[in-house]
Order: sequence, then C-alpha cells, then structure tokens
Amino acid sequence: MNHTTSRILVTGSTDGLGRAAAHSLLSAGHQVVVHARNPERAPNLGPLLDRGAGIVVGDFTDRNAVRRIAAELNDAKPLDAVIHNAGVWSGPAVMPVNIIAPYLLTALLREPRRLVYLSSGSHFSGHPHPSLAGIDWRGGHAGSYADSKLFVTTLAAAVARLRPGVLSNAVDPGWVPTRMGGPNAPDDLELGHQTQEWLATSDDPQAMTTGGYWYHRQQQQPHPAVHEQAFQDRLLQALAHETGTVI
Repeated sequence: MNHTTSRILVTGSTDGLGRAAAHSLLSAGHQVVVHARNPERAPNLGPLLDRGAGIVVGDFTDRNAVRRIAAELNDAKPLDAVIHNAGVWSGPAVMPVNIIAPYLLTALLREPRRLVYLSSGSHFSGHPHPSLAGIDWRGGHAGSYADSKLFVTTLAAAVARLRPGVLSNAVDPGWVPTRMGGPNAPDDLELGHQTQEWLATSDDPQAMTTGGYWYHRQQQQPHPAVHEQAFQDRLLQALAHETGTVI
C-alpha cells in the first residue's frame, strides 16, 4: 500500500464487503466516507464513524437521492477514489442499484483518480443485448443480476477508455460469506475486499493500471463484450438517455 492518505467513498458499507473494506482502509490511515441506504441502517456504521469516517445516506433505488449524495460529496473535500460496492442480488432494485447508481455517481462526482466497480463471476452469464431499449432500468420488475454485473463491468472498461487520467477497474470478489452470499459461500471474505482496497490506494505498478477485471489481485479476462467498443457505446448511450446525464 502507499503511504499517502487517500479520501475514499465506499458505497454499501453497512455490512459485508463494503464494511470490511471501510474498516481496513481506516486502519491503514485513509479518510473514508461510508454509505447507508437509509437512516435506519446508519447506526450500523457507528463504530466506523467513531473512528473518524464520514457518512452519506441515501437509497440507490432513488435517482434523486443519488444526485443529492453526489452534490453533497462535491461540496466537500474531493475524493481520491470510489469503491462502488453497493449491490443487490434479486428483486426490482437490481438495475437501479447495480448499474444506474454507479453510472450516475461516475457521471456526477468530480473525477476521483481511481474507480473500483464490484463485478461478479455471474457477469459471464449476462447478455450483451443487441438493443438495450428493452432493459427495465427503473426496476419495475426483477432484472437479471448477471446482466447488471455485465453492464457495470462494461461501464468500468468504458470509463477506462474515455478517461485516460482515471484508473478504472472491475473486481470479482468471489462468492464470499456475506449477507448476500450466504454463510456457506466458499470464497475468502478477506481476499474479497483486499483487492478493492489495493486498486483504490496502492502504488504497486499492477494496481496503477486501468481497464482490468480482477479476482484476488489477479487480472483475468472478462466476458468478451466488456471490451467491445460498440457495446460500451450502446450501453453508455442507453444509460445517458435513461438518466438524462452524460459521462
């Protein structure tokens, strides 16, 4: 890890991988901003706030809440990195939380130098739709988790291409024992969150690269569609049209 103090937003940090990442980053001396979905969940972050973490509160299914969070963060000290950790497995919130919120934050926040997006091995089962017009971005019904993770992995690659001064990467944390993954998940929780922190803060030459898809600090090949410029452009156009916000 480097020895400079970074200011880092970790979304979805009330439990699981996000909480573990925030705890570890604070222990390493970084300034951390944690995120809770609503005021009822915010008290779960008390131990992190007691150690100096800042906090933003807002439901990522609500686009106005995402915009408010971005404005609040833009009015504060600039962020050096964002770990887009918040995610849901099923239900109507899949697309709003897993892809719309990361897209809006990416578009609205004053450019952090490093962006880390949480992917999943499930993204290999996603479909690079010839047309994205039929995707239910607003969560009127349960969207495909695999599709949402293919989209966010592609977003990471597209940002890496379009913002050469930003290090943008996607991380598969593995199937880890969190509230989402369940108690019998076979992967290592520590290794799951360490790769996020490494990409967000390390001066290691490998961590200073962009456009990668990582699993336990090893770069791997994602779904072939992720690095197809035509698919990236279709996805960004669909998201820009849907949100009225251009990256």
